[in-house]
Amino acid sequence: MKKAFTRPKSLRDVETHYCPGCGHGVAQRLVCEVIDQLGIRGKTIAVCPVGCAVVAYDYWNFDCCEAAHGRALAVATGIKRVQPDKFVFTYQGDGDLAAIGTAETVHTANRGENLSTVFINNAIYGMTGGQMAPTTLLNQKTATTPLGRDAQREGYPLKVCELLSRLPGVAFLERVALDSAGGIIKAKRAIHQAFVNQLEKKGFSLVEILSPCPVCWGKSALQAQQWLKEEMVKTFPLGRYK
Repeated sequence: MKKAFTRPKSLRDVETHYCPGCGHGVAQRLVCEVIDQLGIRGKTIAVCPVGCAVVAYDYWNFDCCEAAHGRALAVATGIKRVQPDKFVFTYQGDGDLAAIGTAETVHTANRGENLSTVFINNAIYGMTGGQMAPTTLLNQKTATTPLGRDAQREGYPLKVCELLSRLPGVAFLERVALDSAGGIIKAKRAIHQAFVNQLEKKGFSLVEILSPCPVCWGKSALQAQQWLKEEMVKTFPLGRYK
């Protein structure tokens, strides 16, 4: 018999606002599936900052806290230290975590705060109209790099997993991609490991998820998946970094 499709208890039964082909909906469902499997919905607190992730609390059926742009890990640190028995995680995009929030990310990781982070890397600022992000690829065209990102002019793409891998406070880093059914399965496993690490008090864990953004990339949903597989993974190789 085929297994019936069931909605995780941690996921509200509502339509999302995400664009067709966007990876946020898939990633947020994976988070909910893992939370349900671990049985921690009643003690979970998510921190969602400004960006496409900002309305995740409309879809998640557990406690959430909104943070100012870039400050999610600072807010999460405060919550976790005041309520250490709670399960606290952040859900952040590349513009938030790797641009305005770079200092919070690096120092939270370096302190080894017992937190988990789900980091959505779609190589662009999605919510505000498709500007260049720290993770934008070389030669990638955006609203602010219409001729393509140039290393001499805008610098190189920021590789978060590689950057954080040298810090002693980091327990776990893995980069996965929502590029196929197999990729989605690996993403869920990585999220599960990052969440278990916090429950076992192992320190800071981060899962970087390469995610399509068809509208801001100027591609169809299918073209976006192909571009992610063929181009994005060249700059951001998949795998476990720590």
